[in-house]
Amino acid sequence: MKIRTRLTLQFAVIFAIILILFSLVIYFFNSLYRKDDFFKRIEKRAHIISHYVLDDDEIGEQEAHETMISYYHALPFEVVRVYRSTGELVFADGDGDLHVSQNLLEKVRQRKKVAFEQGDRQVVGMTFTDNEGDFVVFSSSVDAYSLRKLQYLRLILIGGFLGSMVVVVVAGWAFAKEALRPITNVVNEVQKINATDLDKRLSNAEGNDELSFLAQTFNQLLDRLEHAFEMQRTFVSNASHELRTPLTAMTGELEVALMKDREPQEYRRVLKSTLEEARLLTELSNGLLQIAQASVDPSKIQKTYLRFDELLWQAKDQALKRQPEARFDISFANFPDDEDRLVVKGNEALLLVAIVNVLENAVKFSSAGQHVSVLLAVDERNVVLQVQDSGLGIAEEDLKHVFVPFFRAGNVRSITGHGIGLPLAERILKLHRGTINLHSKLNRGTEVTIALPQAYGFIPTRL
Repeated sequence: MKIRTRLTLQFAVIFAIILILFSLVIYFFNSLYRKDDFFKRIEKRAHIISHYVLDDDEIGEQEAHETMISYYHALPFEVVRVYRSTGELVFADGDGDLHVSQNLLEKVRQRKKVAFEQGDRQVVGMTFTDNEGDFVVFSSSVDAYSLRKLQYLRLILIGGFLGSMVVVVVAGWAFAKEALRPITNVVNEVQKINATDLDKRLSNAEGNDELSFLAQTFNQLLDRLEHAFEMQRTFVSNASHELRTPLTAMTGELEVALMKDREPQEYRRVLKSTLEEARLLTELSNGLLQIAQASVDPSKIQKTYLRFDELLWQAKDQALKRQPEARFDISFANFPDDEDRLVVKGNEALLLVAIVNVLENAVKFSSAGQHVSVLLAVDERNVVLQVQDSGLGIAEEDLKHVFVPFFRAGNVRSITGHGIGLPLAERILKLHRGTINLHSKLNRGTEVTIALPQAYGFIPTRL
C-alpha cells in the first residue's frame, strides 16, 4: 500500500471515529432529554387525572370545570387507569392494555411513584390519597412527535456522517498528495541520478524539516559515492599503468633477446633485467594483497597489547635493512611516567607495515644523506608519531589523492614506487581506530602524523 493511500485511510478512520462518537453523544443525550421531559409531562397528566377522577366531589364548580378542561388536553395515544388499593379498577380511559399486575400495583404503593416503558409507550404510576381511601393512578402516552424528530435526527446524523466521509476522503487524498509532494520530488530527482552523473545533488536540502534533513543525508551519501567512484577510477587507471609497465618492459626485453642468437653476457643482462621487473611485480602484488588484508572486517583481525615505542624501533630496523643509507633522528616529547600510556591494542604485523611504509616514504623522497626527524609523543588519549622529511614535498592539488592506491604525485614519478605505501598505512590505521594526516609544501618537505588510541585510556587529573 502506498503511503498516500495509507495516510488517506488513517486520516479518514480517525475522523470517522471522532464523528461517530460525536453523533452518538448528540443522539444519546437528545434521546435521554426527550424521555425525561416526556415522563414529566405524563406525571403532570397523572396529577390532573387524579383530581379529575377522585376530587370531583370535593371541589367547587369552577375548579371542577378547569380540571375538566385540563383533563381533555390529552396526550397522544393516552391510556389512563385508576385502581383502588384492593386492585379494583375504578376508572379507565384510552385504548390499550397497560399490563397492570398485582406486583406492579404493590411496587407503586411501596415506592409512591414508578416510571417505566412498555415498547414506545412511557408509563408513570403514582399513589393518590383521597377521602375515599388510597388509589393508584397510571398515566401513559406515546411521544410520537418527539420520536419522529429523533428518527429524523438519526437519519440526519447518518447522512451527515456519510457525506462528511466523502469530503474527508477526497480532502485527505488531496492533503496526502500535497504533503508527499516533496518526497515525490526527491524520488524524481533520485531517479535521474546514475553512475555517470554522481555530481548531481538533491535541491530540497536547504530547509530545517525532516525532508530537508533526508535530502542532506542523501547528498552526503552521493558525496561519498562520488568520492568512492573517483577513487575506483583512479585506482583502476593507475593499477593498470603500474601493472602494464613492468610487463611491457619484460616482454620487450625477451622479444629483443629472442630475435637472434646473443652472447651469454647479453642473456645474463636480459635475465637480470627481467628478474628486476619480476620483483617489481611481486612487490606490487604483495602491496595489493596487503591492501586487501587491511580492508577486511576489523573484528577478524587478531589484536594484542603492544608498546608503541618498541614498534617504532622495530620499524626503524626494518627500514634500515631495506635502505641502509637512511638516517633517522628519533626523539620523544611528553614522555609519560606511566609506561602503560604507550601501550596500544592492535595487530603487530599490520602496524609494523604501516610505520615502515611511512618511514621508507620519508627516506625515498628526501635527498641522499638527509636526516628524517621522528618524534614520538603522548597526548591525553593517543600515542602520536610525527615523521618529517625535507624532501620534494607534495603539491596542494595532489594532497587529496595521496591515499588513493597507485596514485603518485607528478613531481615523484621518476622515483621508483607504486603508490601503495600511504593508502595501505591509512587502511591499517583505520582498522585500529587511528588516524593519519599529511602536511606538505613543495621543495620544503612533508610531515606525516599518526595517532593511535591508548589501550588503557587516560583521564587527566584535575587539580
